[in-house]
Amino acid sequence: MTCILQPDQIEAFHRDGYVIVKSMFDAEETALLRRAMEEDPEIQDHILVRADGEGGGTKIALWNRAGSSVYGLAARCERMVDTAAELLGGEVYHYQSKLTAKDAGGGGAWEWHQDYGYWYYNGCLMPQLVSCMIALDHTTPENGCLQFLKGSHQLGRCDHVQLTPEQNCIDPEVVSAAETRLDRVHAELEPGDVVIFHCNLFHRSNQNLSDKRRWTLIICYNRVDNDTYKRIDDRYFVPLEKVDDGAIKRAGLKLADGQNGEHFTSKPYVPDVREAG
Repeated sequence: MTCILQPDQIEAFHRDGYVIVKSMFDAEETALLRRAMEEDPEIQDHILVRADGEGGGTKIALWNRAGSSVYGLAARCERMVDTAAELLGGEVYHYQSKLTAKDAGGGGAWEWHQDYGYWYYNGCLMPQLVSCMIALDHTTPENGCLQFLKGSHQLGRCDHVQLTPEQNCIDPEVVSAAETRLDRVHAELEPGDVVIFHCNLFHRSNQNLSDKRRWTLIICYNRVDNDTYKRIDDRYFVPLEKVDDGAIKRAGLKLADGQNGEHFTSKPYVPDVREAG
């Protein structure tokens, strides 16, 4: 195991629901991942726009398998896989990856939600999932960085309501109560930093109204013994073949092979919940 976190960082994750790892990917690796997100035809062919409730939208691309592209190797590298396994307390597999591209001058907002508010409906019985967001650009409050309610993962899975046909949010009454008791924090990151957060952590982000884009790559892991009991999509367990941490640089700008081995999705999965009042 090559978990890169120190004991105090592991403690912080379990207490606060998140931890920021500075320079988890160096400048060369980050540049390769950034270029892959910009240049890979598979990603560009599967870009979706996720509408918010304010008239804006965020470009995303979603895929469920970690292949041999440079971004697939990032999901399979020891530092990522072993760190996720340490935090979740058991062997993990790749659940999904996602490009979130908030362009300058209007990249969309995400309202308060929990990832498990979606993933529970995919058949994950337990909240044994974690997301690792790799900053490809500087992420700041001005360009719509992630915001968390610190420690909110301890509230368990909360009811969500429909905000738009493409986005659900936590019941606003619950959010209002939580905001009176929990601190709001901004996950400000430099390129190559990674914020790792629990699937029940309340998080949101504002529209990007700045002149600086905010692109991130989010890689998610599920614990193997929490494999989905449903087969409504392909986020179920597939063995994850780890690679050493040097594999990213050795691969260089290796893109997908065009055969959709990554299993890109044609639309985001949005559970059917009641509309917001």
